[in-house]
Amino acid sequence: MRPSFKGGRNIAMKVPPHQYDRTVAFYRDVIGLEQIEELLPAVGFRFGHNQLWIDKAPAMSQAELWLELTTDDTAAAAEHLEKAGIARCDEIEALGENFDGFWISSPASIIHLVDGAKGSW
Repeated sequence: MRPSFKGGRNIAMKVPPHQYDRTVAFYRDVIGLEQIEELLPAVGFRFGHNQLWIDKAPAMSQAELWLELTTDDTAAAAEHLEKAGIARCDEIEALGENFDGFWISSPASIIHLVDGAKGSW
């Protein structure tokens, strides 16, 4: 059976330190997006129905955008994606041993979190 996928609500922008403060100020002060206060010190903004997270990424030289996909069955999703030749890249960022999900890279090198977010179904 093919797993079901949906676009998740989280978008992560990984930003190098030399661009971080100005990027946060852009979304907060220039654009005026509502900051997500309840998860401080994480910096996030309400972005329509989504949440945009700005993460300081010391090892990066330029910003990257990361997206979230949710699925109702992470094991089936992993198998399906592997059969489709999609690269798994769990080493990109630790998710914690109890997290039901994993990282992949699209053919265009966009990082996606595949999340078994049972609460969103």
